[in-house]
Amino acid sequence: MSLVQPVDNVALLPGYLAAGTAVLVLLVDLLVARRAVTVAVAALGAAGTAAGAALVGAAGERRTFCVGADCSWVWGGRAALVAVVIALLTLGVLAISGPLLRAGRTPAGEYCFLLACAMTGGVVLGAAGDLITLLVALETLTLPLYVLVGLRRASLAGAEAAVTFFVVSVVATSVTLLGAALLYAVTGSLHLDRLGGTLAARDDLRDLPLTTVAVALVVAGLAFKVAAVPFHAWAPATYDGAPLPVAAYLSTASKLGGVVALLAVVQRALPAGVTGPVLAVLAALTMTVGNLVALRQRRTVRLLAWSSVAQAGYVLAPLGALALAAGRTADARAGAYAAAVAYAVFFVLLELAAFAAVVALRPADGDGGTLADLRGAARRHPWVGGAFALALIGLAGLPPGLAGLFAKVTVVRSLLAGHAGWLALVVALNAVLGLAYYLRVAATLYAPSGGVAVARPARTVAIALGVATAVAVVIGFAPQLVLDVAAR
Repeated sequence: MSLVQPVDNVALLPGYLAAGTAVLVLLVDLLVARRAVTVAVAALGAAGTAAGAALVGAAGERRTFCVGADCSWVWGGRAALVAVVIALLTLGVLAISGPLLRAGRTPAGEYCFLLACAMTGGVVLGAAGDLITLLVALETLTLPLYVLVGLRRASLAGAEAAVTFFVVSVVATSVTLLGAALLYAVTGSLHLDRLGGTLAARDDLRDLPLTTVAVALVVAGLAFKVAAVPFHAWAPATYDGAPLPVAAYLSTASKLGGVVALLAVVQRALPAGVTGPVLAVLAALTMTVGNLVALRQRRTVRLLAWSSVAQAGYVLAPLGALALAAGRTADARAGAYAAAVAYAVFFVLLELAAFAAVVALRPADGDGGTLADLRGAARRHPWVGGAFALALIGLAGLPPGLAGLFAKVTVVRSLLAGHAGWLALVVALNAVLGLAYYLRVAATLYAPSGGVAVARPARTVAIALGVATAVAVVIGFAPQLVLDVAAR
């Protein structure tokens, strides 16, 4: 077999654009040293990455770095969707970072460079065809966030958040790497499709205790990344201690990356008979614990963090249908995978809008404050308050937040198709439970004034909030587009 591999540079174009953005930001910051120019270059790079990913994805599936039928880079519809969403989330976070950067305590060059590096990891992650590429991409997405979380240098909460996030992420990565090493020891392969084919064809390998341990370690390590219960404790403290735009990125792009990584190994590599029951239990625990604890929160970002934990349960729920034989048919599996990706996309758009609204309603370089600080905010800032309320209602799954409504319907439909009616009931009960705190926050926004008054929101924050809300509304009226792309 020839060791010289042809390289498809067109397939690699989105990765080139993302990595080139990071390098260009460094050079511009070094040579020009102007905050506005540095941020503009990062924003243009993110927009260019999204456009490039969409164009390459529209041309059909492309593969490169292949040995025989096994490829380390597979660029298809889902990879393009993930890359476009990650790049647009980066662009949105850059837009809502204006007040933080103008406050002068955060270096714009380093901030934009780290965001661009994280974006590069997210773009590569969607196309990963083997465990090494997958884990390196996931860590490239995560590593810059260690620094970004601790950028509030004078804040003890920020330092604690950075250390907590670093320690937990290192442990999660170590656990995942150990599981991947054991899988390689069992099968002799690292390519996802080859792993899945080997385990499907060899009953003797599936029955080995070593295989069960390897699968459990990989699933547990990736469950840390999506903050699934019982691997969730780091999320609330980390979100609350990080700067608000960084918390938004953690809750959206980072979580989407974890979902994509977990979905890749579950769909293509690991035996469904082992992962299905584990994911069903994780989903039920995650959504229930997240919603119950969110009911008691009084700090805005902590409430959004626990809400994010609960939403991770909804994302994992369709994969729980794999626990039953009826959920492992070709149609049921395709529906479950598409539902998980689609729900994650709907969720991150609404979550970005919610965080953008918090940034708009809080002082520059401040934290998220308490719910009492938001009292009457919609009366003082009607458009921002309305967008915030719409995002909350969408996360709750109520009309007119049609994106959130269709997302939950998609999850329930996939569970019923897989005959996992009990898990669909758990999703429905938790959706009702979540109404209590989402509607409480929305009601607080329109209560008689009494919160902290802030100046008019920055223009870039208002634009980002408006665009995120508009995109969520448009997708809510055409959810099948996301489902079709997610199923490819």
